[in-house]
Amino acid sequence: MRLHYDEETEAFRSELRAFLLANLPPAEERDEPVRSSAHIPEWARRWQRLLFDSGWLVPGWPPELGGRNATAVQQMVYHEELARLGVPRSCNPQGLSIIIPSIVDYGTEEQKQRYVLPTLRAEISWCLGMSEPNAGSDLAGLRTRAELHGDRFVVNGQKVWTSGAHDADYCFCFVRTDPAAAKHAGISVLVVDMESPGIETRPIAELTDRDHADFNEVFFSDVEVPVENLVGELHHGWAIAGGSLAHERGMLWISESMGLEKLLERAVATARAPLPGGRRLADDPALRDTIARAYVQAQALKLLGYRGFAKFAKGAASPEHSVLKLLGSELRRGLALDMGEALGPEGLDMDRDDAPSGNRRDDTAWFLLWMQSFSNTIAGGTSEIQRNIVAERVLGLPRR
Repeated sequence: MRLHYDEETEAFRSELRAFLLANLPPAEERDEPVRSSAHIPEWARRWQRLLFDSGWLVPGWPPELGGRNATAVQQMVYHEELARLGVPRSCNPQGLSIIIPSIVDYGTEEQKQRYVLPTLRAEISWCLGMSEPNAGSDLAGLRTRAELHGDRFVVNGQKVWTSGAHDADYCFCFVRTDPAAAKHAGISVLVVDMESPGIETRPIAELTDRDHADFNEVFFSDVEVPVENLVGELHHGWAIAGGSLAHERGMLWISESMGLEKLLERAVATARAPLPGGRRLADDPALRDTIARAYVQAQALKLLGYRGFAKFAKGAASPEHSVLKLLGSELRRGLALDMGEALGPEGLDMDRDDAPSGNRRDDTAWFLLWMQSFSNTIAGGTSEIQRNIVAERVLGLPRR
């Protein structure tokens, strides 16, 4: 079977590729380390503004919002090409892909005027205040409270694993405004200025990156937030939570699929490279079988993603994406572990240069890749939560 697109879609792809190849920031700039997912270096600001001005930032949106009214299939092609080239749209992905779409969907006209264009033009950055010490995948268990006093909310509580909080200008914060309501009710969303008195951020050191911390603990102590910063209706933030995560997952399978393909290319390159003593991992039939199995699984997931996208484009539910998130993240983790164990001590070598892309970011030691891969099985809903979703919503199994 040969999968292909119609002429109009391929013309869209050609125009996009020509633009990207003609305007890509230099590799030395793209390889520059960023402090966090809310830190936007100057080169990234210029790049995001160029995408916006050229209609390539959010192609499915109208031109005034950085798009060109692209079809659903064209948007998929757009994300395919970005992932293939390893080009980020933004160094503040949660702001661009989750928060601003939520404000467009639920915000007031004043909020849209104040936050949407500055974010799209990389003038401000965001963190997402969801997870708490006792409310990770179970977001409805959040306890951070916001009490309304006249024209102000007063916020008290704690968030954790808040990416980029120490660099962000604003937090899209989920808070409990009616503690007497049922678990999924009584939640609201506030836009919180991160310079407000009473906010303390504590970056969490990571074993996989000694120089830069992205995750944070965030503490709110009598933080005052103007009532006009309420997004959507009071006590009805749960609907926004579902919408926010839907924005995150909408095209996630494309980058996950392309990431798996690149990881497999790296595995093949590693297997073919000579080790001390002249031996090659490719000479081991067991490892060849491991890589072949991973390749077959990656192709199956890619095709499953296309099937789910076809449903999504028609407005139907696409439970395939929960399967993709679950199996894709675990396949990545398993392959990294298999390659690291096959290499033995060589798998710990931080200076190995066996990435076929030539991109230094792809040269990460296999055991370090394995440690990093655990985040994929947690972020956006843990593997355990994904299994529950598949069991209940796809297979129709009872909750207990």
